[in-house]
Amino acid sequence: MEETGGASAYGASLAGGGFDLHKFIRQPQTIVRLLSWIFSIVVFASITTEGYVNPITSAQAKCIFNQNDSACHYAVGIGVIAFLACVGFLLLDAYLPLMSNAQERKYAVMADLGFSGVWTFLWFVCFCLLATMWGRTHDVRGIPEDAARATVAFSFFSIATWGILTYFALGRYRRGMDEVAVPTFAEPPQPDHLHTPYPATYAPTSYTPPTPYTPTTYSAYPSSGGPDVYQQPPFTSNPQPLGDGGYQPPSY
Repeated sequence: MEETGGASAYGASLAGGGFDLHKFIRQPQTIVRLLSWIFSIVVFASITTEGYVNPITSAQAKCIFNQNDSACHYAVGIGVIAFLACVGFLLLDAYLPLMSNAQERKYAVMADLGFSGVWTFLWFVCFCLLATMWGRTHDVRGIPEDAARATVAFSFFSIATWGILTYFALGRYRRGMDEVAVPTFAEPPQPDHLHTPYPATYAPTSYTPPTPYTPTTYSAYPSSGGPDVYQQPPFTSNPQPLGDGGYQPPSY
């Protein structure tokens, strides 16, 4: 499996780390993909170069697998597409660490997972078809048997390599779903000074309520018998008017 040291997302390091060629070549996924690329070359090259011969009874070239042209066409098509796919996914694996968007990485890994799974099945069909047709080929005069056997053998090897690629892609997808979580709101951390207790010089003291206010009473005139409370004379509704009769002129 891929190296898992450090922070990663979908089996690749986080964006910003750059591309490490030495680390990329040493990845098991890269090695298996290169093997799949070589196996696909062997399959379609063996058929295109030595997969057709002229039988004694016909002047037209026929497929070496029981003269079944469909078997040769199928193997060549699967091999050529696998060859191109290996090149494309190698470039995608190299570009994956440069992707800053986790959603784009998810789509890339899902494409690798889907294609590898489908091509594992198609290589299995190709192997069964070629093995069956070769088993039914009884007249092998003029047929390059080594090319036929190599085609069948590397079709079988391709099943294994593409199956391993499917397993790697599935592992990266599962790890990515665990590593990349939906962001949730989290309260920002408070500064340290907000959690530090008050210093001793600024520590709040206990509150002591003040002494209740008692109003002071005053007397109109001082007396020795004790304090007399001043009282306002009663209100008179008809005050005595000031007239001439009450006025006394001064005497000289």
